[in-house]
Amino acid sequence: MKRLTRDQVAVEQTWNLDDLFESQEKWEEELGAIEELLPAIVAYKGLLHTGAEELLACLEAEEALGERLIRVHTYASLRLSEEGTNPNNQSRAARVGDLVSKINAALSFIRAEILDLPEGALEVFLAEESGLYPFRKKLLDLYATKPHRLSPETESALASLGEIFAAPYTIYNRGKLSDMSFDSVEDAEGATKPVSFALFESDYEMNSDRTLRHAAYDSFTRTLQSYQHTFAAAYATEVKKQTVLSRLRGYESVTHMLLEPQQVTLQMYHNILDIIGTELAPHMRRFAKLKARVLGLERLSFCDLKVPLDPDFSPPVTIEEAGKTILAALSVMGEEYTEIMERALKNRWIDYVDNVGKSTGAFCSSPYGIHSFILITWAENMRSAFTLAHELGHCGHFMLASKNQRFVNHRSSLYFIEAPSTLNELLLAQHITEQSDDPRLKRWVILQLMNTYYHNFVTHLLEGQLQRKVYEAAGEDIPLTAKNLSEWKGQVLADFWGDAVELDEGAKLTWMRQPHYYMGLYPYTYAAGLTASTAVAAQIKQEGEVAVTRWLEVLKAGGTLSPLELMKLAGVDMSQPEPIRLAVQYVGQLVDDLENMF
Repeated sequence: MKRLTRDQVAVEQTWNLDDLFESQEKWEEELGAIEELLPAIVAYKGLLHTGAEELLACLEAEEALGERLIRVHTYASLRLSEEGTNPNNQSRAARVGDLVSKINAALSFIRAEILDLPEGALEVFLAEESGLYPFRKKLLDLYATKPHRLSPETESALASLGEIFAAPYTIYNRGKLSDMSFDSVEDAEGATKPVSFALFESDYEMNSDRTLRHAAYDSFTRTLQSYQHTFAAAYATEVKKQTVLSRLRGYESVTHMLLEPQQVTLQMYHNILDIIGTELAPHMRRFAKLKARVLGLERLSFCDLKVPLDPDFSPPVTIEEAGKTILAALSVMGEEYTEIMERALKNRWIDYVDNVGKSTGAFCSSPYGIHSFILITWAENMRSAFTLAHELGHCGHFMLASKNQRFVNHRSSLYFIEAPSTLNELLLAQHITEQSDDPRLKRWVILQLMNTYYHNFVTHLLEGQLQRKVYEAAGEDIPLTAKNLSEWKGQVLADFWGDAVELDEGAKLTWMRQPHYYMGLYPYTYAAGLTASTAVAAQIKQEGEVAVTRWLEVLKAGGTLSPLELMKLAGVDMSQPEPIRLAVQYVGQLVDDLENMF
């Protein structure tokens, strides 16, 4: 069986990007129109210090351009995600990347002139011109970066290099989605199965057929191994770029630089990595040993970590069935929220199919003023349903924020981003449990929850711990070679799993699998978000509509508040370790329940 090409897949299971642009020609027209807007904005150069009216007019023009730019960028990005092997998609992405770099360079004067305002001038402008109020947070956040700014000429030069700075991630994706090929394998019945990144991570890795699972893992890791030095060079370049920029700007470290836009303290960052890494490990080791016992294995292999413990109770799930269950589960969130979910499920906002060149994993992209687009590879299992619920959580968050906030304020900090998505998963689990008194069903739901916590508290957390090692090494100018990266990843895995999991050489190559390493300090935020959503799910269960109303207000606030303020508004204080410890204890209780049930 061969993987389908994009032109062979069922159209009804793809997203409809005509909602962004009806045709390539319309996209081309908008691309040119956006570039023509630049001179009118550049005309404000040298004038921002002259008064509040000039500053407001410039910021509004920049905002209007940003709204249109995000749409052409999203269209090109989504086309590339659906079929990265298509030369037209590659060309389109390159062209919009060039335009973004040109715009950033041309408009870098805005940031420079705001930072050059005399002491107290910004406060005077804000007091004089009420129209500046929506830009207040952006302006004050920008002003806080003043100690790290470079000369206007240097800032303009750096902005013009945006496409080059994005090259490591582009190279990683090209290798992963366009050039990598994997040997086909046979399942227990002798049927030939194709292997791809998407098929392995969404199906084979958690397949109960041990023959298929191990054969796919061997095929997968063989190919990873053959690309390890190329991928290491790409990642090393990404980290070197960040290291050089942090030093140029006078930050204490890369970590300090990357945390600044997230508005997260160093303590909040380390709390997530240290508390979960240390206190969750014993519970997950118990879970691994439980799996080994139930599966009849002397010791659990790394490629057995995601195998289901009760595969006979997990029948295939269709896209339609999953959609109905998710809508029922999220009905507790009220009509405004569920109406967004219904539109996403019914109006082709979601791309479900697998095809050659399609991006791996899952994501939600939400261009301002349009609607969200979700990418997923449907594997006809309940894990896919939980993943879909997760991405719909992003969709609900971004759509509500965009509806209630201007473009300049609609995006919240990365630290908060994963809370709305993981809450949807927890609500789905609660709903399924409440539908029956069947103890086997309850056990199955707990296993689904364990998948959620494994994904966020283990997979992404251990990515975050590797990142911390990488940035520490970069700060000491230690080379980031494939050998070093594999050794460090192996050590992170060994420290967490102890003697509960048998780690082979392929496990050490896990650093090659995730694109998050090219997105700054993103991985650890999954654990931060799930910590907050664990607390909010408990609130909704206890308080009902009161907690839901409070949470919806948080979602609607978008980027008007810091992540710490957003979570406090939801009743969760992430400046303290207590919510993290309570979430870890909750996972420990889930493992206790499973040990008793099995």
